This record gives sequence, C-alpha cells and structure tokens, in this order.
Amino acid sequence: MKADYNESIPNNVNLGDDRRLLRALERWQPAYIQWWRDMGPVESTDLQVYLRTAISVDTDGWAHFDHVRMPDYRWGIFLAEPEPDRTIGFGAHKGEPVWTDIPGEYRTELRRLIVTQGDTEPASVEQQRQLGRTAPSLYDLRNLYQVNVEEGRHLWAMVYLLHAFFGRDGREEADEMLERHAGDPDRPRILQAFNEQTNDWLSFFMFTYFQDRDGKFQLAALAESGFDPLSRTCRFMLTEEAHHMFVGETGVMRILQRTCELMREHDTADVRPYGGINLETLQKWINFHYSICLDLFGSERSTNAANYFSMGLKGRYQEAKLDDDHKLDGEQIEIPKVTADGIDHETIAALTAMNLKLRQDYTKDSQRGLNRFNKMIAAHDIDFVLTLPDEKFNRGIGIFSEVHASPDGTLLTGEVWEKGKREWLPTADDHAYVNSLMVPVTEPGKMAGWIAPPKRGIHGQPIDFEYVLFH
Repeated sequence: MKADYNESIPNNVNLGDDRRLLRALERWQPAYIQWWRDMGPVESTDLQVYLRTAISVDTDGWAHFDHVRMPDYRWGIFLAEPEPDRTIGFGAHKGEPVWTDIPGEYRTELRRLIVTQGDTEPASVEQQRQLGRTAPSLYDLRNLYQVNVEEGRHLWAMVYLLHAFFGRDGREEADEMLERHAGDPDRPRILQAFNEQTNDWLSFFMFTYFQDRDGKFQLAALAESGFDPLSRTCRFMLTEEAHHMFVGETGVMRILQRTCELMREHDTADVRPYGGINLETLQKWINFHYSICLDLFGSERSTNAANYFSMGLKGRYQEAKLDDDHKLDGEQIEIPKVTADGIDHETIAALTAMNLKLRQDYTKDSQRGLNRFNKMIAAHDIDFVLTLPDEKFNRGIGIFSEVHASPDGTLLTGEVWEKGKREWLPTADDHAYVNSLMVPVTEPGKMAGWIAPPKRGIHGQPIDFEYVLFH
C-alpha cells in the first residue's frame, strides 16, 4: 500500500476521498507544526538528517532513506494492510468479524485507550528535545532524530483515529495532546514515566530500551483489537518501534563495551577518572527506568483491563499463540498481596489480571536484553552481573506502591529505604557526573570517549558517513 505524497498529508487511507476529514486534519496540522517548533528537537531547523521516511507498508520494504531538512519531514498516516476475513480473537465477541467502525457501546473505552497511547508519543519528543546539543556522534544524532520524527508520526496515527471516528470529542482530544507537556506542573502528560527528565544520553538509551519496550507491548496488545483501524494502525507502528528499541539496546551495549575496555585497560572498576560510566552507575539507571516502566502497565488488579479484554478492544501479547479459550470465563490466577506480616498471595479472576500478564511478558523480554549485556561483561572477564530490580522496588502504582523494598525485593522501613536509595537510584552527583560527559561530537566517524562505535552504519552506510549535514 503506497503512500499518497501528493496530498497535503501523506497517507494510505484515501484521505482525498473524505474531504471533510481531510479538512479537519489540515486544520490540526499547523498546530502540530507549531508544537514541533516549540517543543521538538532544539536547534534542528537548519539540519539535514539522513532519515527513513515511510513510502509504503508493503512487507518487502516500506522506507526511503535520504537527507531531509528537519522541518520538511513529511509526517503522515499509515495503516498496515487489512487481513482478509479477520475475526476478533478474544473476549465476548471472539470469532465475530472485526469492526471497521466503533461499536457505540464501547466508544468511551476505545477513546480512553487511544488518548492514553497517543499522549505518550509527543511526550517522548518533549523529554528528549535537548539531547541534540550533546550527541556523542553524528550516527547517534541521526538516530535520535529518527526516533523523534517517528514518535511524531505515531501521534499523527492516533490523531487520525480520533478525528476519523470520534467527531467533535475526538478533535478536542487531539487538540489537548498538543496542550499537555512532559513535566509541566500544570498540564503534565497522562503517565508519570513520560514526565521524567531525559537530559543525558545514558537516560536516552535507557528510555529507548525500557520505555519504548513498554510501547512495544502496549501496541502489540492494541494490535489484537477487534476495532480494525486501531489494530492496523498499531501493527504499522510496531515496525517503527522496533528501531527505537534497537537504538536503546545497541546504545547500552556500546556504553558497556567502552566501560569494560576502560576497566581492563586501567585494571579498575572505577572508570570515572578515565571518562567512562562505571557499571554501578549503569545499574542505577536500569533500576530507575525499569521500575517506573512497571508502573506504566497499571495496577495488577484492574476492572478496566478486564473490560477491555472482554469487550475485544485490547488483547494480550501474541494472543493467538496462547493456549486457552481466549475468553478466560471462570479462570483464576494467584497474585501477590501485601499484609501486615509481609507478602502473601490471593486468588483473583484471571480477567482482572490482564495488566499483570502483559507486564510479566515485558519483564521476560527486558531480561533477554540484560542477558546479552551480561554476556558482553563476561566476555571481558569481569565479575559483575546487571539485574532487573524486583517488582516491589520503587513502585508508585499497584500492589507495591505502599511498601518500600530493596532491588532484591527485601521489604524495608521508610527510614532504611531513605538511607539505601542513594545506592540503588541515581543521585544528584551521579547525574552531575554523567552530564559532565555530555560533550557533542560532530566530526563524521568520531565518538565520545564514554561510548564505543557501532558495529555498522545505517542502511548500508559506513560509520563515518555524514548522517547529519550542518550546512
């Protein structure tokens, strides 16, 4: 399905056949461009960046690579190809044909799902807007901007659904997405993890490893939706989300490689005097980003999540591969329970534990990346293992939000937590040190001293390619 680049808004949804919808989106477009100028990547207006632009959603390849002036990037609306005779795969409507329009009784729930997902997309751009000033290489600067423009396109994807299917309410929600801002004390983003600062590149790589991985699982669950336009939108978004996680995982891996090299070269674990990021600091960043991302999945027991599943609006990760009836009527599951004596367990309806199931799948996927990180550390003959903190650690939502726990899961008093968190979470001094390393490198092929070069360039280009042109 080719994109129509002759339209004012590139798309593969035949916007030209719905002039009313096209005009509504064209009215929203200037507000988006103004938001990008005000809240998007700083000092990027005059840059030409080697970007991937969607031109098709065909399985044989959908992207075109070329240098693009940042303000000229063509954001658009792209849905994956429809699946012939697709039926709803779960919930009370299992086996029925998917909906091409919104069932009236589920309108409120669908709008909430779309708005919550859509709100995260511009939030991440806002969180990362200062990073272009301190990129460790042109390769990394290009990757940052690729992530940024695709998050912007993901916002377009959700806004299209709001405009196309929700009338005036949808248009108002689309406007409000540009009025909330990450970290704004008066109008913050909906989810707290998207109000945190991302002002150094270690945080950026952790963000694209952990927060974008949450995005993968949320989008995968929405891609199961019985509302076919949402499903097709999310299936295409997942192809772009994969690159964001690639940026995160390879970025952390390159930092680890450089750290291990410095440790071996200087025979010390303290590589800060040599301009490196020590393993203990990396563990603190992991502890922080992973724990706040667990909160993104919501409470372990959730009536809303149960309703979304039963209604056929949001499924589980890889729903078709699960070996059950995909309805879960009468099924039960054991979940943790906080008591006066510690942690116990209770049995609840499996339907109400949808958030927990998705979070558990996220944890398994996150651990696979850590296994690769630890394999690199071991290859340098260094005795250190990076770990994911326990689910009880540093939680603000759900069962464990009212308790304090160490990264290994030991319950603590508030006093012991306050004393110990300096060892487990980034401190002001840690942030100051990491930020001291954030010095831009703009010569093609050169890298900052705290990160190793990538193994290969983008789209077959050499590492020393001019990924960003400043003239």
